[in-house]
Amino acid sequence: MAKRRPSGDGMVRKRDDGRWEGRIVVGHKENGESIFRYIYADTQKELTAKLHQNIDAYRGVELTEQSRMSLSKWLDKWLDERMVGTIRSHTLEGYRRDINNHVNPYLGQKQLSKITPSDLNDLYTFLLEHGRIAKGKSNHPGLSPTTVHGIHTILHHALKTAEAEDLLPDNPAGQVMPPKVSNKSKRILNNEQLDALMTAIRKDTLWHDFFYTELTIGLRRGELCGLKWEDFDSKAGTLKICRTIRSGKGGTLEVGDTKTYAGKRTILLPYSTIQLLKKREETALTEWIFPDLLKPESPTRPESAYRQLKKLLAETGLPDIRFHDLRHTFATHALAGGVDAKTLSGILGHTKASFTLDTYAHVTGDMQRHAAQVVGDFIQDIL
Repeated sequence: MAKRRPSGDGMVRKRDDGRWEGRIVVGHKENGESIFRYIYADTQKELTAKLHQNIDAYRGVELTEQSRMSLSKWLDKWLDERMVGTIRSHTLEGYRRDINNHVNPYLGQKQLSKITPSDLNDLYTFLLEHGRIAKGKSNHPGLSPTTVHGIHTILHHALKTAEAEDLLPDNPAGQVMPPKVSNKSKRILNNEQLDALMTAIRKDTLWHDFFYTELTIGLRRGELCGLKWEDFDSKAGTLKICRTIRSGKGGTLEVGDTKTYAGKRTILLPYSTIQLLKKREETALTEWIFPDLLKPESPTRPESAYRQLKKLLAETGLPDIRFHDLRHTFATHALAGGVDAKTLSGILGHTKASFTLDTYAHVTGDMQRHAAQVVGDFIQDIL
């Protein structure tokens, strides 16, 4: 049942400047005093229409006094009290950077409960056209749709939390269409190119094991760099993926959790990879499976692996792919070779098999066409 509004809700008066003003009660302070929302219009008829719209919008809503805080204050509170410990520190700092650089200079001082879908649309348009504000002026190029889409995702999450805590009547970000992100096609090495790369890494005694392991199990770059011998069970032929390495400030290395909760996983290794790691373990001098070549007490740096890949590709005349495309190459060939999506999802550390299917739709489409042909041939033989 909708909450009954106190007397005075919808009160209307004509101001000295000729405009019409109305107010509705949208919540209460801790001392019981009403929290009002004021609505203005040039005519009484226009104000009456606005009042009805707002009364309907706030029906059943009971905002708290904290709804009067600014957007920037809420975003700080959301990051420090709601998000810390729920996402990786690296991701948290990325959220904070986007908020401070792109959201707060434009909308940060506006009252949280007064943020509208129009405000967010205007923000996204500004960021796409002008980039961030520096010293009160925009002197940066526009941001990419991908970056603005990410900012929308942050705001949607933060404002949804505010709605759940009775700081907003609804989530304005839910009524906004973020910029469309053009998905770059994944660059996959075909059979011939993969053979050429395998030939190249066989000649690279220092990096062979690193890249061979990547091409046979498809880990994220930071996960591969973060492997320790304690993660490898030579008898069971398994490998635990439980950490990731990333570059920090000042050239430091940070050891963190995997990208998602599904990222912590144990995978069964191919026979050839088991034998490779067994042989490597016999001469290991450090806890890291793939230590830094110059500092064995530290893991391989992700950027070093990136540079070595680029060198191998250039020397072999292969396409200039990203390191992450080695993971895509593994997944594509695994699906095409008959590995089911559920199993592959577990190997890759995806949260859901449906995500794996969506990510590699280009392969599953071919598989479906092949399956249709097989079924068609089978039925034709029966008939």
